[in-house]
Amino acid sequence: MSKSLDFRRARPWEVALTVLALSAPLLAPFATSGDGGFIRKAVAQEMQQVDTSKLVTIGGALTEIVYALGEEKRLVARDSTSMYPEAAMKLPDVGYMRALSPEGVIAVNPTAILAVEGSGPADALAVLKSAGIPFETVPEGYDRAAILRKIDVVGKFLGVPEKAKALEAKVSAELDTAIADAAKRPESERKRVLFILSFQNGRIMAAGSHTAADGIIGLAGAINATDGTFDGYKPLTDEAVINARPDVVMVMTRPGAGSSDEEVLGHPAISVTPAGQNKAILRMNSLHLLGFGPRTASAISELNKELYGNVSQ
Repeated sequence: MSKSLDFRRARPWEVALTVLALSAPLLAPFATSGDGGFIRKAVAQEMQQVDTSKLVTIGGALTEIVYALGEEKRLVARDSTSMYPEAAMKLPDVGYMRALSPEGVIAVNPTAILAVEGSGPADALAVLKSAGIPFETVPEGYDRAAILRKIDVVGKFLGVPEKAKALEAKVSAELDTAIADAAKRPESERKRVLFILSFQNGRIMAAGSHTAADGIIGLAGAINATDGTFDGYKPLTDEAVINARPDVVMVMTRPGAGSSDEEVLGHPAISVTPAGQNKAILRMNSLHLLGFGPRTASAISELNKELYGNVSQ
């Protein structure tokens, strides 16, 4: 005859196993249901319920998405790259996305943080994550899919997936129109663009592959003059600049970008390129052009127009 378990003398692990065994038949129908299980769904929903009532956004595109979703009332602060829409400028500024101070972020007492991939430095992010504040990293990317993915991630984090789907549909249609229009230009007519991130003491830091500049140049129907010879942003030798043969030199309009057109075009290497000889230099707003957020379709169209004018393709 088997002995029954005396709960008064049983060890904790014995009690736990007994309770599990007795409850298993009752829970089985839910745990094995075809839709993934009632219990698993309940747990997942509970885990996803993040308090985003006091939100800090790190990355201009993310701030734009929050506004585009109509959820701006959640925002209590933003980073210095979040300059659009104009209303965002009224929010406290917690610093540049790549040089964050955790104390500055924590000081606004956020309940959640949204940060685009590439924010930092790493030790600052580690402090923020260890503070127990829900922290969501949004994948970065420089194509159509990346923009829609950002909207999806932000929408789900804020608990407004339906709003995100509607915004994705709108942005997707705008992107498709702008990209298709730029793609009409024949390959033989596409201009070579040298994107200069910085120009200091005659030293040129240019954009290579897998950069926002490379992505927007391609989407706008042009060619990155560095021809995929390197990734990221790197300084170029005079020989590399000459070999790039740019038709246009593009620099950004932003605070601290102090070199004049004459200084850039007068550079010994640039001056002998087609861009230098034709005085072809283009200045554009860096946050709009390189943000890869909801307004990217207009950035594509604007860059295409600046490069090629209104001539029909």
